[in-house]
Amino acid sequence: MDLSYILNELGEEREQYFQAVAPPIMQSSNFTFKSVSDFRQALADEYNATLYSRGNNPTVDILRKKLAALDGAEDALVFGSGIAAIAIPILALLNQGDHVVSVAKPYSWTIKLFERLLPKFGITTTFVDGTKTENFAAAIQPTTRLIFLESPNTFTYELQDLKAVATLAKSKNILTMTDNSYCSPINQQPYKMGIDLVAQSATKFIGGHSDVVAGVVTGSKALIKKIFDAEFLNIGGNISPMNAWLLIRGLRTLPLRLQRVCASTKVIVDFLTHHPRIERVIFPFHPSFPQYELAKKQMRDAGGLFSIVLKAKSVEEVETFCNSLKHFFLAVSWGGHESLVIPSVVSFPRADFDASNQNHRLIRLYVGLEDPDYLIADLKQALEK
Repeated sequence: MDLSYILNELGEEREQYFQAVAPPIMQSSNFTFKSVSDFRQALADEYNATLYSRGNNPTVDILRKKLAALDGAEDALVFGSGIAAIAIPILALLNQGDHVVSVAKPYSWTIKLFERLLPKFGITTTFVDGTKTENFAAAIQPTTRLIFLESPNTFTYELQDLKAVATLAKSKNILTMTDNSYCSPINQQPYKMGIDLVAQSATKFIGGHSDVVAGVVTGSKALIKKIFDAEFLNIGGNISPMNAWLLIRGLRTLPLRLQRVCASTKVIVDFLTHHPRIERVIFPFHPSFPQYELAKKQMRDAGGLFSIVLKAKSVEEVETFCNSLKHFFLAVSWGGHESLVIPSVVSFPRADFDASNQNHRLIRLYVGLEDPDYLIADLKQALEK
């Protein structure tokens, strides 16, 4: 399906709303029926009905169709956050006594899901180094029902071979799910590589303007319906019509924004690679990256997120660099118009800083839509402090 058609036309029945270019925000919690028979039918099959906006909503439905098509999947569900798009499907599909094999070092709240929440329901998790597919195979138990991936992850960017893991999982009748937030559907399509469920934070590139929090999961119609009928309705982690509309707006410019971000990032990575105060640049599309060939094989391009290891002898040096940046804002997340920075030292006490530990000198940068020369000048002055 043509990308331009998906972003600009798919799901938009304009003749139903006065040929408006932008779809309406159907800000209604409730929907009425003309007969008891119609009402009864909707209650019996809410997946295919517009009954109550905790389930389906016309504005959200447009977004669902677009997001599913972007991934090459059959259907999608949209949630109130990225972590909800991971947690709710897992709660819907797994049961007490089940086991998960997860890649090590996923998103921090995904770790909390596996270590804090799922054990309350009798679900256990084994974390493995995902750079080798055989590590997943070795961790599989008789009760393993899910292999969870995040390729790349979002601080050190380790990849997993998505096709190889999908093939392994299918041979064992195990579901696979990946967090695709780093890439977006433009730069990577795991569903087409055999992954069953593809989750991502729509807050990031899909929204693109740092004004909405949302998540999405795509997959087969059978799996999405199972999630919808179970915990999606039960937990109520749905997105609002207004936020769905903002995401539809964001999709219009997604390829253009990513093109700009990817091009700018490569220029900035090249500058930092040759700077004397930078010990190492960690970026999947840089030739020095250990999995560079795999990155080129399964990703169309890398996004604007990468990390540097600063040559620093103290926590003060790391903090001075970050505090001196004027156009990279100290904040979590990424994927918006603004450039961001987050040092690893924010996650542990200053007294624990160890200059010999590269991870303590690790700084994540996100390149936004600003002119790359503007950002390079900012990095240069901060590195001189």
